[in-house]
Amino acid sequence: MTLQEAIKARHSVRQYLDKPIEAEKITQLQSLIDESNRKAGLHMQLVTDEPKAFAEGMAKYGKFSGISNYVAMVCKKGDDTTLGYYGEQVVLLAQSLGLNSCWVGLTFSKQPDSYEVCNDEHLVCLVPVGYGVNQGIQHPQKKTIDDVCEDERTKNKEQGLPEWFKKGVEAALLAPTAVNQQLFRFILRDGNKVEAKKAFSLTNGLGYAPIDLGIVKCHFEIGAGKENFEWV
Repeated sequence: MTLQEAIKARHSVRQYLDKPIEAEKITQLQSLIDESNRKAGLHMQLVTDEPKAFAEGMAKYGKFSGISNYVAMVCKKGDDTTLGYYGEQVVLLAQSLGLNSCWVGLTFSKQPDSYEVCNDEHLVCLVPVGYGVNQGIQHPQKKTIDDVCEDERTKNKEQGLPEWFKKGVEAALLAPTAVNQQLFRFILRDGNKVEAKKAFSLTNGLGYAPIDLGIVKCHFEIGAGKENFEWV
């Protein structure tokens, strides 16, 4: 499965089977997490065989079950967008390996003995990983390409948005965001430069807008192709 296929196949899954993840898949996930942590100064941690985080309290309210493996999404304060970008790469790798996942912000119990959060860091969320009871469902898409795009080029506007840009936005619209609010915008500038920014909301995406921005940037980059544009 390619990353483009993983983007289309990935849906949030809350219920999991009592089925262990194969060692080779754990190794692949851990390798990407280690590489991303080194590259971006993050502190993502793969936690296995730990069932308590989603066993009671808010997790029951959120209808989570069968979860014993997850990624603790930890980063320095202010690095949430970077965490979202690299964390979604882990999510898409999991999908390509035949696993399911779900970004979870609040409905879990913290387990400080299972992962490390340093003094200058914070735990942003957990991402369960495993074999889902089902493959999840596609939520109705609230927005269109026109809703989340701005064309700020000084010329070529009459030609419309380039195909690579539209493919990038289409991939971004499939990204998971807090309560599916899709609070982001992509701005096309001269020289194939693209800016991604948070959109205004009275709720500010429930505080998850920065990490959501990183997630959608990951999707956009895969859909558009790195070779076609430059971030600003």
